Amino acid sequence: MVGKTLLATTVLNALTGVSAFWRMQCKGRTGLARLDPIMDHGVVSTHVHALHGSSALTKDSSSEELMNGNCTSCAVKQDMSAYWHPALYFQDDETGEFELVPQVGGMLAYYLLRNPEGDGKVKAFPKGFRMIAGSTDRREYTVGDPNEPDPPTYNWASLGQTTQSDLEQRALGFNCLNYDKPAEGSMFRHYMPTKEYLDANCKNGLRLELMFPSCWNGKDLDSEDHKSHMAYPNLVGDGQCPPGYPVRLVTLFFEVIWSTKSPLFEGRPGQFVISNGDPTGFGYHADFMTGWDEDFLQEAVDRCTNPSGQLSDCPVFMENGPLRTEAEQSQCMLEYPDPECDVDSKTGVVFKALPGNVEVIDGPGATTKSTGFFDHLTSALGFGSDKETTTHTAPTLSYAPAPSSGVIGMPGGAFIETTASSASSTSAPDFAAEAVPTPPPTTSATPLPTVTSEPGVSYQVVSTETVTQGNLVEEIVWKEAVVYVTEDSVTTTVTPAAPLEKARRSHFVRHQHHGHRV
Repeated sequence: MVGKTLLATTVLNALTGVSAFWRMQCKGRTGLARLDPIMDHGVVSTHVHALHGSSALTKDSSSEELMNGNCTSCAVKQDMSAYWHPALYFQDDETGEFELVPQVGGMLAYYLLRNPEGDGKVKAFPKGFRMIAGSTDRREYTVGDPNEPDPPTYNWASLGQTTQSDLEQRALGFNCLNYDKPAEGSMFRHYMPTKEYLDANCKNGLRLELMFPSCWNGKDLDSEDHKSHMAYPNLVGDGQCPPGYPVRLVTLFFEVIWSTKSPLFEGRPGQFVISNGDPTGFGYHADFMTGWDEDFLQEAVDRCTNPSGQLSDCPVFMENGPLRTEAEQSQCMLEYPDPECDVDSKTGVVFKALPGNVEVIDGPGATTKSTGFFDHLTSALGFGSDKETTTHTAPTLSYAPAPSSGVIGMPGGAFIETTASSASSTSAPDFAAEAVPTPPPTTSATPLPTVTSEPGVSYQVVSTETVTQGNLVEEIVWKEAVVYVTEDSVTTTVTPAAPLEKARRSHFVRHQHHGHRV
């Protein structure tokens, strides 16, 4: 006979590795080109992307071809994945012309190992896997008021703000960088600030951020729209997966810094525009195609559990190293440059129109392209080449520092709170824009609570919820205490003495870059 008692227990989500992650540095850019083998497979892409990772990326690359590339612009030589995102341009109000904004430090791809459900396991990307995040045709924010901070996560469901479209919009961040102030939180602002705001407040540039979905349907390596095989968990970068998406993959989070405060643009009226013709920021997006050996990545997921985020603290990478130097990363370029796709990446070059003659469209609403990406008719008709310059009215969300508590440096609302004695401030990741060198942080893992059960008692998770008190978000995991009783001829009354399992997980949004000039 099995007796069951429903208990509410506050438990630490995944007792081992809850804060585990690493920052994949990709300080090199393999190219700047109209390439997108996911959305525009085999043809010239509609707009420009900055490319990182494997040197073998082409218009029709496969994962296997990426893995056979000559080099990677990332720090771990086994990471032959391809990462790409649209470039950023400045449009001059007086001339209507465009200039490429300098990109600072390549990009960071955070590999976050999160799964608060079931066995807590996180799976590596399977061979051939690819996905996109964001919607290039989006030009408005429909999840509340973009002038206001997001409501607490525990209110999202009651507000009806947990559809995949809602979560995708909250997965974007435009972080105003000013190293003289405490950092803003990651994904705090979901739109492109105006040039006036950037000039006045963001002296170290603008960091564009994007969280990828991490819930997989467990069967498809891709899908027709390159999205529907994946889904966001209910807290964007953490939380519960929706029905039909039983497998938790690594959570990817991209960060890219652009030098919007460059002297090139100082004192010039205008606006910053993403290369897909988006001045609002709502249409920011990015793509990922795995080039990892699946078994190697799974070993890293299982063993790289240090909460520092440093690649050098991952035994799998160090045992199979060395890590690639910054110079080696920067020297890695596309093996097969395509004259049709290549775009001039020199600083100060003036363009009459965005590459591909992409039209600047500021909304509201979407760009009305059914595929989500501008079709090639846009380029053929030459849109953008003779249009008047129009500057959109951006929302205004004023600077607000992230919580000042010491945190282990993970982005996007899932920081692990530590005391001053257990971890130094990790507000200084590995690279950043225009700042003095800062030594990497030192951390020591806080011992996790040990939870034991009475003999004959086991626990099964039946549901979860979150409760916020001030800056602390507790995840409540409801478990059944299953009591096993062996019957014999004597009637026995059993009263389960199930212990209360308790630990806390804090969700903070705090991340900034300090580091050396690159």
